[in-house]
Amino acid sequence: MAGNEQDALSQVQAYRKLVLLYEALDTEIDALIMAHGGTSEQMTDADRARYRDLAQKRDEIQNEMRLLEQALNLDDE
Repeated sequence: MAGNEQDALSQVQAYRKLVLLYEALDTEIDALIMAHGGTSEQMTDADRARYRDLAQKRDEIQNEMRLLEQALNLDDE
C-alpha cells in the first residue's frame, strides 16, 4: 500500500475511534441528564462537575473530528 493510502487509512481509523468515543460520551451525558429529570439544575454539585467534565471531553473530541474531516476532505453535502 502506498504511503498516502496508508496515511489516509490511518486517519479514517482514527476518525472512527473518535466517533465511537464521541457517541459514548454523548450517551453518558444524556443518561446523566435524564437521571436528574432532564435538566442540570437538579444535579448535585458532584454530578454537575461530572457533566461539565464529560461535555468538555466531548467538545475536544468533536474538535479533533472536525480536524480529521478537513484532512480527509469529508463533506456533509
